[in-house]
Amino acid sequence: MAIYHCSTKTVNRSSGRTAVASSAYRSGEKLKDERTGLTHDFTRKDGIAHSEIVSNLDIEIDRGELWNLAEQSENRKDARTAREWVIALPDELDADQRKDLAKEFAQSLVDRYGVIADIAIHAPSKGGN
Repeated sequence: MAIYHCSTKTVNRSSGRTAVASSAYRSGEKLKDERTGLTHDFTRKDGIAHSEIVSNLDIEIDRGELWNLAEQSENRKDARTAREWVIALPDELDADQRKDLAKEFAQSLVDRYGVIADIAIHAPSKGGN
């Protein structure tokens, strides 16, 4: 049976988080934060089933460039540079259905708020969610 979970969090500098580091972790990629000079390498992180950028633009968007621009657009030390949605996708869905559901949700945010969304779908853990 599907268990519902949906939460939203903000990525705030005041809590020591950056949009670049958060995206690198969620997507399992290596991204350099141009503001701090730190490189966040999560390429060895297991369980990333799929990741992609969703937008209404007709260009390919680089994840590192996207989140570095988000960081550059804010000057305050307590700036909110991103919002993060954590949603439990039903175990009853196969991988393609999970991907479609996540993309549909992300596209609804893109259309409604005129933003760009970064999807990272994590595979269910072996011991369950």
